[in-house]
Amino acid sequence: MRTDLLVVLNKDEDTVSFIRPDTQETVKKVETDFNPHEVVITHDGKKTYVTCSLGNKVNVIDNEKFEIVQTLEHEDFDFPHGVDLTKDGKKLYLASTFSEKVFIIDTETDKIEKVFPTYQDKSHMISFHPDGSKVYIPNIGSHNVTVVDTASEEVLNHIPVGRGPEGVAVHPYGHHLYVANQEDGTLYVIDTETYETLYKRRLGSVPVRLVFSPDGKYALIPNRESGELSIIETEQYLKGEVRPWEVKRLRVGVWPGGVVFDPDGAYAYVANNKTNDISVINMTTLKEEAERIDTGVHPDGIAYLRRSE
Repeated sequence: MRTDLLVVLNKDEDTVSFIRPDTQETVKKVETDFNPHEVVITHDGKKTYVTCSLGNKVNVIDNEKFEIVQTLEHEDFDFPHGVDLTKDGKKLYLASTFSEKVFIIDTETDKIEKVFPTYQDKSHMISFHPDGSKVYIPNIGSHNVTVVDTASEEVLNHIPVGRGPEGVAVHPYGHHLYVANQEDGTLYVIDTETYETLYKRRLGSVPVRLVFSPDGKYALIPNRESGELSIIETEQYLKGEVRPWEVKRLRVGVWPGGVVFDPDGAYAYVANNKTNDISVINMTTLKEEAERIDTGVHPDGIAYLRRSE
């Protein structure tokens, strides 16, 4: 028997909600440290890592017990935020926004193995290339993206982008890096080999995240201040030309933030920070389902847990 759960961080009540997307039932609510922001689930589904940004801690949750089993701290945690896992799942990369440092954590021992600076301003999120060879870190204050080699665990380059980059991800095919820039409301599509900016697209007001559908057909970008979800078709064919294009912009809740797909790509879930709910997007119709899922106060970071019982 399979039980799917949405893992939703409620920033302003310091909790994590485990919610069944099929019944909208909150199965468990776990109290965290101060101000949970971002979340990632291990590849085996056994643990959830939650960055508590204003508490300067990382909570490790056992997904069977629904309990915090460990809390990570470090003197250089200063608004720990973005997290993601290496392809083999053995290491967790974490970006600390105001110390502008990257932490590498062993996921078996939950020990911090390495810390290194980006030397950029407000290093905020973490996103891996699909082949696991590189990590991309948007720097909000420096208006660029840092590229880290995972083999050497060293900085390779800094790619100039738009102003205030936050949302970042590489297309599942690996050829294009997408970057959503908060301050100028733009999407940059960048060649991952040459670092050339191939396309620029206008988005809504303050785009803050960027997630690809599992098949790579769509990129979803929530625009926080305008309360919309930009739907980008990554390879739209029109008059003999193939290009990334915004094919729809949906009204969702107030202050949309975290976005996640189910593993099948049938539905996407958008955390609406100020309406305290989750918009459910049908990816066949590209429409929001009529009923939203209630959460705690100020939901933002969100992940999808698929497990068998």
